[in-house]
Amino acid sequence: MTSNRRRVLSLLGTAFFMTILDGTSLMAALPAIERDLEPSGPAIQWAVTAYALAFSGLLLLSGRAADMLGRRKVFLAGMVLRMVSSLLCGLAPSLGALAGARALQGISAAIIAPAALSMVVNAFAEGPERNRALGVWGGLGGLGATAGLLLGGVITDTLGWQWIFWINLPVGAAVLLLAPYLLSESHARTRGFDLAGALTVTPALVLLVYVITRVPEAGWDLGPLAAAAGLFALFVVIERRSAAPLLPLRLLRSRTLVGGNLLILAAGMAVDGMLITLTAHVQQVLGWSAALFGLVTAAMTVTSVAGALAGQRVVTRLGVRPVAVAGTLLLGAACLLLTRLPSDGSSGILLIALLVFGAGMGTAAVCAQITALSGVAERDSGLAAGLTDTSFAIGTALGVAICSTVATSAVHDPAAPVLTSAHHAAFATAALFAAAGLLVALTLFGKRLRPAAATSPPAGDAVSRATPHTAKP
Repeated sequence: MTSNRRRVLSLLGTAFFMTILDGTSLMAALPAIERDLEPSGPAIQWAVTAYALAFSGLLLLSGRAADMLGRRKVFLAGMVLRMVSSLLCGLAPSLGALAGARALQGISAAIIAPAALSMVVNAFAEGPERNRALGVWGGLGGLGATAGLLLGGVITDTLGWQWIFWINLPVGAAVLLLAPYLLSESHARTRGFDLAGALTVTPALVLLVYVITRVPEAGWDLGPLAAAAGLFALFVVIERRSAAPLLPLRLLRSRTLVGGNLLILAAGMAVDGMLITLTAHVQQVLGWSAALFGLVTAAMTVTSVAGALAGQRVVTRLGVRPVAVAGTLLLGAACLLLTRLPSDGSSGILLIALLVFGAGMGTAAVCAQITALSGVAERDSGLAAGLTDTSFAIGTALGVAICSTVATSAVHDPAAPVLTSAHHAAFATAALFAAAGLLVALTLFGKRLRPAAATSPPAGDAVSRATPHTAKP
């Protein structure tokens, strides 16, 4: 990995890291925001839901826009919108204003994430170099999730909740200053824009995620769910007939792309299904503070980063299938271990399970990304990145909804043993998600990936032009 490529990865990784922080640091600040803005009932959750709906719904469209309009251009537009939306979040005088600003922040994250990932994919040739880059990328994702929980509380207590948003301003300014010198522009393709496809798949994704996020409180709302299904069916018809489809259906004939995305979906379900259940357990049964839980989950982050970095090395040497199998087995084993948690406050099993789970999470995630982005032509790399991000976003929403429902339905008494038993059922459900990922790895993953020449950056492309001496803003 050349120094130039390291600088590109560092810059894009910083933007990605801040995107992860945006999604997690708010959780620690919600009580302070609730005190200041005084929302009634569950209204405060719209600060979270608005972001999730905008982010999940626009990832696919944003990825294709990056392919068509130029990845650096789209990335920089997303960074500008992130800075504006972060400023508005901190200045919000009411919950309605905050929810609107958070929706803008979700849109900015949906623009940045696939553009940044596709630039990483195109900067590194398929094989060991790209695997190492994706290992770092996966490690940053795990680190950002825990850092958001820890830093969100610290920043809120010392500077005020507004600064969990305003911290984006200096970081964003630095990225905007350096990006024109480190990142080269991809060739824009404006052969045609699939407006009909965009107008069907975007609301379909928003409706789907909305229904999923409301499952723990309202159950499965069949009306919006049927509308989402109808829009998805219409989208497929449109894509079959479109001369320039938003999502070329030929991509879905790729076994590696489909397998990688299904593994990302299953891993997302297992990860957030386990985490939402564990959060409820430590609060309701063990009585832990958010700060203590954040410190304990830091152990999981360490093994997650190690799993991602080690996983990519093993993929290079042994292929994707054995690594994917190992990762999903570790996820499942950790979830099954959590079904043995006692209700008396003992934390030994919990710590061991988190260490195992982190290793499985990092390994499975990096293996899934390597697979999903392998063999994708440069012209489709933004779309492929948006598809993987969408799969993970839907997976996490499903995991939270299903495991929360399982845990809630099993509670008939607030006593600790009853709550623990309900949480055991939810942990077992998360283990089933990991088993689904294992099935995907065994049936859809080949031992070796076939390198695709179309994905390797040709001489003079991507990073090689992005030097401080030759790049043009």
